[in-house]
Amino acid sequence: MASRSSERKRTQSRQRPQRQRPRRGSIARVVILAFFAIFACSAFSSQAQPPDRARTEALARRATERLQALQREADRLASEERSLLNDVKKLEVERQLRAEELKRVEADAARVQADLDATSARMAALEAASRAETPELRARLVEIYKLGQARYLRLLLATSDLRQLGQSTRTVAALAKLDRDRIASHARTLAEMKREQQTLRERQAQLATARAAAEKASAAAQRAAIARNDLIRDIDRRRDLNAQLAGELQSAQQRVQAALRDLASSAAGSDTVALPLRPFRGDIPWPVAGTLARRFGRSTTAAGASNGIEIAALEGAEARAVHDGVVAFAGTFSGFGNLVILDHGSQSFSLYGDLLDIAVKKGVRVEQGQRVGAVGPTSSGADGLYFELRVDGQPVDPLQWLRKR
Repeated sequence: MASRSSERKRTQSRQRPQRQRPRRGSIARVVILAFFAIFACSAFSSQAQPPDRARTEALARRATERLQALQREADRLASEERSLLNDVKKLEVERQLRAEELKRVEADAARVQADLDATSARMAALEAASRAETPELRARLVEIYKLGQARYLRLLLATSDLRQLGQSTRTVAALAKLDRDRIASHARTLAEMKREQQTLRERQAQLATARAAAEKASAAAQRAAIARNDLIRDIDRRRDLNAQLAGELQSAQQRVQAALRDLASSAAGSDTVALPLRPFRGDIPWPVAGTLARRFGRSTTAAGASNGIEIAALEGAEARAVHDGVVAFAGTFSGFGNLVILDHGSQSFSLYGDLLDIAVKKGVRVEQGQRVGAVGPTSSGADGLYFELRVDGQPVDPLQWLRKR
């Protein structure tokens, strides 16, 4: 067991010089950017080898399968957009209904407020009239009270004309009844108006609640419509990208078919054909079996930002090409250990760093799934693979390009 470990260490020593590897900072990025700028000047087809029929047919099948997948995605996006458009129409109708409901509630509230104001005004007028009549009524009631039974008797005895006495008695009684009726009517009117006022206030509170609910529903419908419209714009963007990728892949497929025709006619000197990387976004295989140890982009750790990802994997695990390409670099690179760079054409590259050994040579064409090296220890000391993707010469998040798992 000890001898095997020693042999592995000697092998690693031969494959990669011992060094204090700096972090992947600005110097390493500047150096590797300069490398890409220099390598991009060489034509992808300069590594041309005689085309192989089996490989070309495999490329044709892969292009066809990916085109079918892109078409399914386009159909799905179209269906999703139609569904969202229907939702938007429904939400627009809902929004209009809520707006009309809000208008109705506000109109009802305005009418109730007008009725409440009118009732309050009538009550104020009655109370003012009551206050004005109260002294006179009070004096008259006092006189009637003072009259009493004895006063009526004295009035009867002092009157010589019985007809006049009867008329006076009836007049006094009528006035007393009129006063009592007026007081009772006034009290009833005030009571009814108070009840009406209370009813109107309750109705006003109900309308305030209804208005708040209508405003909330209208705002919710508006937000939902805006969100659906945002989704539709996002789907339109994705459909445009899907169509662009399908167009690129169709052009590549035509080149593959032309190569197959050349092979069928035994034409010599045909350029090597390859499929572009961009149309396979989201369908690229992982370079090694493992788990994500570090993400792309900014980091709060001392290691800083990363242009790629680190995949934790067992030492010695096979690192494989994620796409067909030509080996642009194979060797030791400062900050990346043993590094392999594959050129996939159109300024697209994949990088495989921290390798224990390198299985390919510069200038050699490799196919998807072909071994490029073995996993070694990363700059953090843990076993794993540093993987980076560059599209149009710029680093991109590999997780947006690799297959979901």
